[in-house]
Amino acid sequence: MADSKVLVTGATGFIAGHCINELLRHGYAVRGTVRNLKTADIAHLQAIAQHTGGSLEFVEASLDADAGWTQAVDGCSDVWHLASPVPANVPKDENELIRPAVDGTLRVLRAAAAGGTVRRVVMTSSTDAIVYGHRQADQVRTEADWSNVEQADPYPKSKVYAEKAAWEFVADQPLELVTISPGLVLGPLLRQEQKTSMEVVRMLLAHQVPAVPRLSFAVVDVRDVATAHRLAMETPKAAGNRYICADESMWMGDIAAVLRAEFGPRGYRLPTRTLPYWLMWISARFDKTIRMALSNYGVPVLVSADKAKQELGWTPRPAKESIMAAGESLIQYGIVPRHGRDKEANPVPAGDTAA
Repeated sequence: MADSKVLVTGATGFIAGHCINELLRHGYAVRGTVRNLKTADIAHLQAIAQHTGGSLEFVEASLDADAGWTQAVDGCSDVWHLASPVPANVPKDENELIRPAVDGTLRVLRAAAAGGTVRRVVMTSSTDAIVYGHRQADQVRTEADWSNVEQADPYPKSKVYAEKAAWEFVADQPLELVTISPGLVLGPLLRQEQKTSMEVVRMLLAHQVPAVPRLSFAVVDVRDVATAHRLAMETPKAAGNRYICADESMWMGDIAAVLRAEFGPRGYRLPTRTLPYWLMWISARFDKTIRMALSNYGVPVLVSADKAKQELGWTPRPAKESIMAAGESLIQYGIVPRHGRDKEANPVPAGDTAA
């Protein structure tokens, strides 16, 4: 299969960049979709292709239009569908997230089914489609669980509706479908960009929070998410399955402690106090990002990745390694201001996978 061509949607995304790197390093030809070829930031991806000697091309296609998708899937044996809207804050209308997530997924799947060459679609979902709105908050969740949309915020809703729409579509199609559900995706950036999933580390390292709210995350490394996508594509029995890809559950205070141990001696101030709920509630009245997290205060995110480990042979890195890589990357690319001895350091070159 290493001579096959794989379509990766949303090619400029954080996870997508690492997925493209994973594919190229394993001998696959890659076609990536971007919204606009003239304005897309693809230099880091082209650098990876040059470094690996792999075949990489791009095509214009957007989740909100039919144009381009027939061309995108043409000649591809597999599709990795990663493109999905991710909010920086709570939208006024939840359909601003839900509609493009569902409609975009169905556009990709319809094109894949009609093209006649696509064997399998590996779709990126999220643990957000699994863990929210359950009465028993301390129960470990598995792929058998779905978030309760009646008690979920717009983003988890969008992931639930998009994934369920995908499963319903392939039920009477010749396409194989596998879904990957990552937790909080951390790890090295491939270019200078601020990703929503890295905000926890960025805010802590930049000392933008005076105290740490009691929020829980199931951490996973972006490089391991990319590996999971490849294994889901290559493993015959993976067809028709959901896989959680998130291992160690950590409180935000635990993440801060990991960062403090490494970056504290280098001049970075990390918060040590716990932010009480009442103070977070007040802050949420003025900050939409905080408002998104308020309902999750004190609720542990507990998931099991045993299925991915056993059926795919997936082995995730320790969460500490992912947190450290995220911190280093944010500093190297200048997203977090340098302190102490780090002021003399130079940023990593574009396209460095830090693998």
